[in-house]
Amino acid sequence: MQHTIEHRPPERPSIEERATDPATLDATLVLKLGYRGADFCGFAAQPGRRTVAGEVTRSLETLLRREVGLACAGRTDAGVHAIAQYVSVPVTASELAMPARRLMHGLSALLPDDISPAALYRAPKGFSARFDARSRSYRYRIVAGEARPVLAWDHAWWLRGELDAAAMHDAAQLLVGEHDFKSFCKATSAEGKPTHRCVMRCDVSEEWECGERVVCIDVVGNAFLHSMVRTMAGTLVEVGRGHRGAAWVADALAACDRKAAGPCAPAKGLTFVGVDYPQELLVPWE
Repeated sequence: MQHTIEHRPPERPSIEERATDPATLDATLVLKLGYRGADFCGFAAQPGRRTVAGEVTRSLETLLRREVGLACAGRTDAGVHAIAQYVSVPVTASELAMPARRLMHGLSALLPDDISPAALYRAPKGFSARFDARSRSYRYRIVAGEARPVLAWDHAWWLRGELDAAAMHDAAQLLVGEHDFKSFCKATSAEGKPTHRCVMRCDVSEEWECGERVVCIDVVGNAFLHSMVRTMAGTLVEVGRGHRGAAWVADALAACDRKAAGPCAPAKGLTFVGVDYPQELLVPWE
């Protein structure tokens, strides 16, 4: 049964309220990018560590010849991949005139091989890749069986044994809706912070990717807590292996205690796959 939670996070400020940049910053550049997370210490910039934000910021500052501040749709942990992460950067009127071809060629040359710029968009002044996102999507991949995965090795969790994907899917429906997901996030990150989130969809299916059978957990939500999707995956795997029943998932959710849920699945199986924005906000950069 889905429950409605009375708690609501604070309303996001409007684009107009956020458009407090200096007058010289007239619009927003939005970059869609992908990355292989294995060699990054996560997305967020960290002193002395290699991060996605650090590499992207360095490349943009070289290209634009100035300091930049960027926002992202969702900060990923160390080892997590992305095929459709979005970052936003306020730009000047003169930068708006730069052709997309020049920007894309410049970014492709400046970024390391494990980050790929996929598309460029223009957005209004005050747009934020974080605050204007309506939902985020993730896919967690698992290869179950005695045979070691080949092409999926770097982006899937190899789990010896069998998984009942149908049972996992049924249990996953108990996580759909607006709930307190305190049991499904890193305990230290939940202290003193709101832990209510809305999961719009959580599906488990079996698919063939490049000749390999992969169990895929697809999750869509308005926002996610630290390690939330990986803990959901680890919990559903307990059901898929027959170690737990679906009712245990509901009990773990209701407990609001990290110890009540399953283990946090390995980072390399998780990929950030998409963000939904109001269609009128993003225009292809030409």
